[in-house]
Amino acid sequence: MELEIINQKIHTLRNVKVMLDYDLAALYDSETKNLKRAVNRNIERFPDDFMFQLTKVEFDNLRCKNGTSSSNYGGIRYLPYAFTEQGVAMLSSVLNSQKAIDVNIAIMRAFVKMRQYALNYKELADKLLEHDSKFIDVYEVLDYLTTEKKLELDQKERPRIGFKI
Repeated sequence: MELEIINQKIHTLRNVKVMLDYDLAALYDSETKNLKRAVNRNIERFPDDFMFQLTKVEFDNLRCKNGTSSSNYGGIRYLPYAFTEQGVAMLSSVLNSQKAIDVNIAIMRAFVKMRQYALNYKELADKLLEHDSKFIDVYEVLDYLTTEKKLELDQKERPRIGFKI
């Protein structure tokens, strides 16, 4: 399973990284209604921090952002479930096919990679801020020198360039 495809299906909702039920169903080569049916049969395995249903506003914002079709034209008719990383892991205990296991492993790797990237990015940003503070004096001197040179050029009479009559 290609990590880039999975990364495109991970969204941030309510400040949490989630995957939507219809994206997961597509990855599992299943229908969304079958995935939802399996989840609803085992709803006690999915507390609020594992899965939640989107509100109409959240869904409309997501649909505008991603260009999902409206329910009037054969699109989604019910508000989707959003699964957190733990919810996706729990799906592997509800869906007992080899495809579900393989896809869950790939999804877990994608979540871990995203977390590592975020940590590395924060470390890099902190280092850059540390170095920027050391160069404040250099920036001030450069600004001073460039404005002084500009003033000198403006005050000096420059010879005319071009054809002289």
